[in-house]
Amino acid sequence: MSIYNAPLRDMTFVLKEIAGLEEICALPGNEECSVDLVESILDEAAKFATGVLDPINRGGDTTGSVCKDGVVTTAPGFQDAYKLFCETGWMAMPFDPEYGGQGLPAAVTMAVNEMWKSSNMAFALCPMLTGGAIEAIAHHASDELKQKYLPKMIEGTWTGTMNLTEPNAGSDLAAIISKAKPAGDGSYLVSGTKIFITWGENDCAENIIHLVLARLPDAPPGLKGISLFLVPKFLVNDDGSLGQRNDLICASIEHKLGIHGSPTAVMSYGENDQCVGYLIGEENKGVGYMFTMMNHARVNVGLEGVGIAERAYQHALWYARERVQGKIIGDKSGEKKTILHHPDVRRLLMECKSRTEAMRTLAYYAAAQIDRAHAGDAAAQARIDLLTPVVKGWSTEQGVELSSTALQVFGGVGFVEETGAAQYYRDSRITTIYEGTTAIQANDLVGRKLAREKVPGAAMQALIAEMSADAEAIGANADLASIAVNLKNGIKALSTAADWIIANYDSAPADVHAGSVPFLKLTGIVVGGWLMAKSAAVAARHLAEGSTDTFYQAKLATAGYFAAHQLPFAAAYAAEVTGGAASTLGLAEPLF
Repeated sequence: MSIYNAPLRDMTFVLKEIAGLEEICALPGNEECSVDLVESILDEAAKFATGVLDPINRGGDTTGSVCKDGVVTTAPGFQDAYKLFCETGWMAMPFDPEYGGQGLPAAVTMAVNEMWKSSNMAFALCPMLTGGAIEAIAHHASDELKQKYLPKMIEGTWTGTMNLTEPNAGSDLAAIISKAKPAGDGSYLVSGTKIFITWGENDCAENIIHLVLARLPDAPPGLKGISLFLVPKFLVNDDGSLGQRNDLICASIEHKLGIHGSPTAVMSYGENDQCVGYLIGEENKGVGYMFTMMNHARVNVGLEGVGIAERAYQHALWYARERVQGKIIGDKSGEKKTILHHPDVRRLLMECKSRTEAMRTLAYYAAAQIDRAHAGDAAAQARIDLLTPVVKGWSTEQGVELSSTALQVFGGVGFVEETGAAQYYRDSRITTIYEGTTAIQANDLVGRKLAREKVPGAAMQALIAEMSADAEAIGANADLASIAVNLKNGIKALSTAADWIIANYDSAPADVHAGSVPFLKLTGIVVGGWLMAKSAAVAARHLAEGSTDTFYQAKLATAGYFAAHQLPFAAAYAAEVTGGAASTLGLAEPLF
C-alpha cells in the first residue's frame, strides 16, 4: 500500500506564486501571519495527515461507523485521532480569535484542509461541517449564542452539523415540513426528521450542535417561511457546562457506497415534543443564513475533489513504479521495466497530475479571493461569488473522473478491494451530489452569477479580460507559445458561450439550463488552464534566471500537458452550450 505524502512543494508554489501569500499576509488582520509561519504550519499538517489520518483511513472504509440504539461508534482510531486533532489546534485555524480561533487566512486553511481530505476524507467531513456551522453562528446568531457555543466548537470539543434534507424534501427546500413552536421562554420546540446528516451522531465530541431548518407556526409557504434553529445534543447550562440530553436521537445511519468512516445520520427531533432549539437571527430568514454555511461547504467540497484526486494519483503512481508487466512499446533493450514506462500509463498519470494541479491552483486562488474580500475588496468578492460553483462543481466532477483514471492504472486488480484503489473511487462519488449537485451549481452559475447579475455578465467579463491580457503576455515567451495559443482558444470559447447565455436567458431559459453543466465544465477548464499557464510562466522565469530546480521543469511539462489535452475541450463544450439544447430537450417524455 502507498503512504500519503502531502505535495508540499506544489502547495507552497501555488500559495506564493499564484495566490499571492505575501500580499495576503499583509492584509488587515493577518499581520501576524508570515510565509515562514505558513511553511511551518504546512509541515506540521503534513506530519499529522501522514502519521495520524492516513493510517486509519483504510479501517474507516472496511469497518466504518456503527449505530446501535441511537449510539454511534466510529471506526477504530477515529476517536483518538479527533482528540489529538483538537489538542493540536487544527480546528481553530481560520476562526475569530475573540472566540479562541487563530485567525489564519482562508488560503492557508485551504492548503491544510486539502491534506485532511487526501489522507482521510471521511474524517475530514467532521471538521468541515463544524466549520460551516461556526460560520453560520458567527455571522447570524445573537451575541449570547455566540458566547455560549462558539468557543467549544472552535476548540473542536463540540462538533456541528447542517440539517436541511428531509425524506420529502431533497434539493427542494421549499418542501420542508419540520416544525418549531415557541416554548414561551425564548426557546423553541423543534420536531421533524432530517436525513443525510453528516456526522449527525458520533462518539468523538462531547456535544453536537445541530443547525436545523424548520417552520414556525403561521410561517408563509415556500422558502420565505423557513427559519434556522440551533439545536444542541446536550443542553448547555449558563456556566457553559453540559446539562440534560435534548429530545433528539439518531434513528439510524446510512449504508453508503463510500465514506464509510463518516456516520451519515437520520436524525429525529422532538419525538416527545421536548426538543429545545434556539432561533438564529430573524424568523423566516433561515435559508439565507444556511447559505452562509453552504457556501463555506461548497468551496470545501470542491477541495475534496482536489484531495481525493491527489490521493488516488499517489496510489496509482506507487503501483506504476512497482508493477512490472509487458514489453515496453519502442523499447528494444530487453530489460523488464515497470508499467510506468508504458505510454498509456504515462497518459493516465499525466491526466491525474495535470488536472489535479489545475484544481489545486483554482482552489487556492479562490481562497485568496475570500481573504481579499474579507478585507473589503469588492472585485475579489465578485470573483469568489462567480467561482464558488465552479470550484465545487468542476473540481468534484474531476475528482470522480480522476479517481477512476487512477484505478485504471491498476488494471484488473484495481477492481479488487484489497489494493485500496476502489476506495478512492467510491469515496469520491458523493462529492458531486451533496451541498448541491453539479446541476445545481451550474444553474447557479448561469443564472444568479451570469445572466441575472446586476450587470449581466460583468464578473465573467472582468475575468475574461484578465485572462486575455495574461494570455497575450504569456504568448510573448516563445517557449510558452503553444500554451498561450490553446489558452486563447479556450478563452474565446468561454466568451462565446457566456455571450450566448446572456442573450438567450430571458427568452429561452430551458435551453440555457440544458447546457448549464457543460458551461460549468467549460469555465473550469479555461480558468484552470489560465492558472496553469500562469504557473508555467513563473516556472519559465525561474529557469531563465538560472534555477536548476526540477520542480519548475515538471511544472512546465504538466502545464503544457493540460493546455494540449484539456483546453481543446473548451470548444466542444461551447458548441454543446450554444447548439445542444434542441437535441437535449427534443425527445418526448413517452419515448424515454
